[in-house]
Amino acid sequence: MHEWVAAVVPAGGCGTRMGNDTPKQFLQLGDVPLLIHALRVLESSRMISEIVLVVPRDAVPFCQEEFLPPFVLSKISAVIRGGARRQDSVWNGLQAVDERTKIVVVHDAVRPFVTGAMVEQVVDGAVTHGAAIAAIPLHDTVKRAAPDGMIETTLDRQRLWSAQTPQAFRLELLRDAHQASRQDGVEATDDAFLVERIGHRVSIVSGSPDNIKVTRPEDLAMGEAILAARRNRSSS
Repeated sequence: MHEWVAAVVPAGGCGTRMGNDTPKQFLQLGDVPLLIHALRVLESSRMISEIVLVVPRDAVPFCQEEFLPPFVLSKISAVIRGGARRQDSVWNGLQAVDERTKIVVVHDAVRPFVTGAMVEQVVDGAVTHGAAIAAIPLHDTVKRAAPDGMIETTLDRQRLWSAQTPQAFRLELLRDAHQASRQDGVEATDDAFLVERIGHRVSIVSGSPDNIKVTRPEDLAMGEAILAARRNRSSS
């Protein structure tokens, strides 16, 4: 990989659904904080040239001076303040990437079980198609319901995917998509939607059921179970 690839890691949430005063990205998972799991994978990826970490405004000094130094993550080029929404935090991160950047990987700080293979695949997908995301096919039957709770229709699950991160994009494409959303007042829960709405197609690569997003206490418990299962596999 010869192009400069920047990873933007939005970790600006306050984690209210966790029912904890500590933002969820700083909670412990196994023997290290949740955020560190994802950062270590990005740090070790041969695809990633730099990491821009986006955290709550009042957490910037804490991260720079206390939280990050013990983990010696040499690819972190900037720790910057997040915005009110996830997409605002990603936008802030896009302004801080190196001028050499061609591809941007966006990965949620609270998805600790990302793998190096996923990072490589989305970057390759972005190089080829301009945009790529990790996702997994839906296995449950999916219903669409009316506001009164009555089923309207059953959707064809063969064409439905659950989007995850990492997601990778050509830098200028992602900047254009975010700029358009800001002008139009559009909100989104992932960057791929913003790219889709300006008419660019996005490719899918294989994610993983283990690649969970930790937003609630039960997710943290599931994360501990995944960690334990991985340790058991590696010791057997």
